[in-house]
Amino acid sequence: MVNEKLDRRKKYTRMVLKDGLIALLKTKPISAVTVKEICELADINRSTFYSHYKDPFDLLDQMEEEIIEDMNTYLNQYNFTKEEESLKMTERLLEYIFSKREICHTLLNENGDSSFETRVMTVAQKFLIQNWMDINAFQTNRYEYVSVFVISGSIHIIKHWLANNMDQTPKEIALIINHIANNGLKG
Repeated sequence: MVNEKLDRRKKYTRMVLKDGLIALLKTKPISAVTVKEICELADINRSTFYSHYKDPFDLLDQMEEEIIEDMNTYLNQYNFTKEEESLKMTERLLEYIFSKREICHTLLNENGDSSFETRVMTVAQKFLIQNWMDINAFQTNRYEYVSVFVISGSIHIIKHWLANNMDQTPKEIALIINHIANNGLKG
């Protein structure tokens, strides 16, 4: 019983510290965030912060890692046929981002750490790109360049979608991304 109470308290502490950091990242870059500011927002003392994290960068890194692991777990539960895979996987990725919109929007904005965008690109590449390449029969020597182009463009579409308060459904955005990936800008 005592361990359960401690675990709940630990989870709560980490949650409010993460919430505090997210609130600060909405207005300033991680390099300008201090432990003192996070602790004030979380109503936690500094020693408690340091019992969980080394510094704001460590907190951010652990938050990003949790999101990436969660995203991988979420996407790994789906198994589609080749024909439906790229659209459905894109839609599932967007549904995941939709479910975590506040944190994803904050981590992908200009105040977030660019490593998160790179990590999201790696996840997208793992789940989406190979099928796009198979569908479009790209030559192996062009794979890397096409992959970077498609994923970078997709991430920017997602960032634009987040910035526009997700004004379209995940399915609509998935259709746009897949159409561009498969057909370029052709009508």
